[in-house]
Amino acid sequence: MQTSDRPSTAPIAQTRSASVHRVTGETDVYVSINLDGQGHCDAKTGVPFLDHMLHQISSHGLVDLEVKATGDIEIDDHHTNEDVGITLGQALGKALSDRKGIVRFGHFIAPLDESLVQVSLDFSGRPHLSYGLEIPTQRVGTYDTQLVREFFVAVVNHSQMTLHIRQLDGINSHHIIEATFKAFARALRMAVEIDPRRAGHIPSSKGIL
Repeated sequence: MQTSDRPSTAPIAQTRSASVHRVTGETDVYVSINLDGQGHCDAKTGVPFLDHMLHQISSHGLVDLEVKATGDIEIDDHHTNEDVGITLGQALGKALSDRKGIVRFGHFIAPLDESLVQVSLDFSGRPHLSYGLEIPTQRVGTYDTQLVREFFVAVVNHSQMTLHIRQLDGINSHHIIEATFKAFARALRMAVEIDPRRAGHIPSSKGIL
């Protein structure tokens, strides 16, 4: 059997990962993301319910995620929640780079007991959020449920995605929110997958996003 000393021409798999460290007068946030991960998550934000939701993104989106944050939670969770969303959005956009070869669009409908939530997203380069959740209580534990929208606003604006969230059913606040994050995770997973038929091209008829 003959062997060749010529280098292999097979493509080398590249890990799409990024990290962002954002410091303001209110928060100190570090996010590291690996889009081609296995769903490992280390989230310590000081906001337990937000940590729980970040685990949903990681586990169901199959992205490895590290999030470390300190903030002025003695006032409330708003700044930490928003700045984690901003930093996650920045890391996501950085990991996607020029977005060549990705599927670009993603969608999923996630049930959680009586709750049913639909998420559709597009890494369009045009930030937009349509938010259709009707969460019946003001809090889940200590977490202000108004902060769910603020989190997604921040992610959308800083990753430059179009995101539509629709609640199809649900009466339990925790279930509605968790179904939303699970649906978002699965839609994200679909959208960032590499499409072998794209052969590294921008996924747009205009040739640019």
